[in-house]
Amino acid sequence: MSERTLEEIKHAIQQYQTIIIHRHKSPDPDALGSQGGLAELLRQSYPEKKIYQVGEAVGGLDFLITMDEIPDEAYQGALVIVTDTANTARISDSRYTLGDKLIKIDHHPNDEPYGDIAYVNTKASSCSEIIADLWQFFEDEWTLSEEGARLLYAGIVGDTGRFLFSNTSAHTFKIAADLRQFDFDATYLNRQLQEMPLKVARLSGIVYEQLEVDKNGAGKVILTQELLAELGINDLETSQIVSLPGVVDELVAWAIFVQQPNGHFRVRMRSKGPVINTIAKKYRGGGHPLASGANAKDMVEVEAIYQEIQEVCKNFVK
Repeated sequence: MSERTLEEIKHAIQQYQTIIIHRHKSPDPDALGSQGGLAELLRQSYPEKKIYQVGEAVGGLDFLITMDEIPDEAYQGALVIVTDTANTARISDSRYTLGDKLIKIDHHPNDEPYGDIAYVNTKASSCSEIIADLWQFFEDEWTLSEEGARLLYAGIVGDTGRFLFSNTSAHTFKIAADLRQFDFDATYLNRQLQEMPLKVARLSGIVYEQLEVDKNGAGKVILTQELLAELGINDLETSQIVSLPGVVDELVAWAIFVQQPNGHFRVRMRSKGPVINTIAKKYRGGGHPLASGANAKDMVEVEAIYQEIQEVCKNFVK
């Protein structure tokens, strides 16, 4: 980390009495882990300050944290920090613009710089790892609670696929080990992160059944509104099945196209090697080289995206 940037972040935190922390829409464990972990870190370190975590409802991840409800007036003279969010369009709760100063902390490619202060570390496994680094950098001054450690650990576990993904580094393991020194039930937490409702488990079977794979390992699944309504599943819940096709050995890269009520498709893309975020950027999205999201306005764009995935798989040399 840039020591100068870290000092700027600490100085801003010390300067403000009210600090409001945002994250991205449709939150995953890292979004909530980094947001809540930072909030807990600051609450323990600065008990005299008002620290809030805001955003849309967290759905099935409410075992991690819940959001604070605050009036617009709370933003007056406040410091706003956004974690795990690459671009402003994805920030949950548009009131992030109402604060006095804005800080961005993230690990996605910095395609849209924003904020008065920004720290982006694309080498980090997760934004939760960055927050843990921030805690350790100021360990003599800042205090992390058991709850903060639980949240940061959850975020790291979530974004590394339980330490199976290529973004897991030796440093990631060290940070995870340091967090495990705290007295929270990691076994129970891992079970909570892994468990899914029966209706989502049934969707998992449909995903495998409907998975289309070409000769070069490019895969796709289309989940229609009709199917989701039949199972009683919303868009947020479909995020739990995105990584499932990865166990298929013939598969190299894939996309799951989730139809929205307006007919558009949310596109969740994953890869075992070919870079896919370049595709995502063409279709109103972005993300990591091997894990990205995009949007397709109709079936024509669905097929166009799949054709591009087919092309990168065809040209990929293992």
